[in-house]
Amino acid sequence: MLIFAIESSCDETACAIVKDGREVISNSVFSQIKTHRKFGGVVPEVAAREHLESIGPVIKETFEQAGISPAQIDAFASTAGPGLVGCLLVGLNAAKTLALVHNKPYIPVNHLQAHVCANFIDSDLNPPFICLLVSGGHTQVIYVKDFDNQTIVASTIDDAVGEVYDKVARLMGLPYPGGIMLDKLAQEGNPNAFKLPEAKVGEDEFSFSGLKTALLRLTQSFKDKEIPQKDICASFQERVSDTLIKKTLNLADKYGCKTIVTAGGVAANSELRKKLFALNDRGYKTYAPAMKYCTDNAAMVGSCAYFNPIKCANPLEMEVFSRA
Repeated sequence: MLIFAIESSCDETACAIVKDGREVISNSVFSQIKTHRKFGGVVPEVAAREHLESIGPVIKETFEQAGISPAQIDAFASTAGPGLVGCLLVGLNAAKTLALVHNKPYIPVNHLQAHVCANFIDSDLNPPFICLLVSGGHTQVIYVKDFDNQTIVASTIDDAVGEVYDKVARLMGLPYPGGIMLDKLAQEGNPNAFKLPEAKVGEDEFSFSGLKTALLRLTQSFKDKEIPQKDICASFQERVSDTLIKKTLNLADKYGCKTIVTAGGVAANSELRKKLFALNDRGYKTYAPAMKYCTDNAAMVGSCAYFNPIKCANPLEMEVFSRA
């Protein structure tokens, strides 16, 4: 089954053609990072306009890259939410239009479930498993009992981990998007240079607001002195990755899962991946998407459309939604 998928929930205009939820035939992404860097973050109205300008060329490029015509596509899919409403509308309306013009089904997809499905691409992964979903907007642990049976078993009570990364990077004076640069600096620093606090919350909760405040006070303590960026970044990354893996591991044991995966933009973080894959030596089987499928992309949307689409009576009447 060939699915043409569109992702436009935030600042990436992406299209992909995916076969049977596992094989990516073509994948095109137009990033808006340069546009939003001067603002220090994504401006929704600007992002929506950029999607409108780029969606046509990206669709064309995806078909040309695959050497496939629209007539060969079995269904068209897009992210329906959560995300920025104006941005989502561009992708959803484009996918619906393609479906109507070529008389094919339209499949709506949940953005968060799509991130989980990124792990099915080019892999032999099958449920059940525990998934640590970490991104700029979400921090969750999901028990995936089956392809269409998923339960959130832990989530953040304040900031998402990706959001904290960007805010701490801003404290360090790093350019947007700061998480990538923070990760690079951390690899050159001492992870034990500073002892940072871990929130005392329930086993089904994450909290990073206290850590963010501790980093603010730490940076302010240097006053006119040079801030030791590398050591602060390394200490911060050690605390975050340790907390994420420890809680995920506890929940995996609670639900009897020996397979643990991660997903989302922060799944590209070097220390998090290192700690996750180290669990293989302790009898667990671990997965993480290829780096290009961690951040927003349409390949994961195509996979999700195959394995776990949003179920509704009339998909063509599906509207976008901003929150999960």
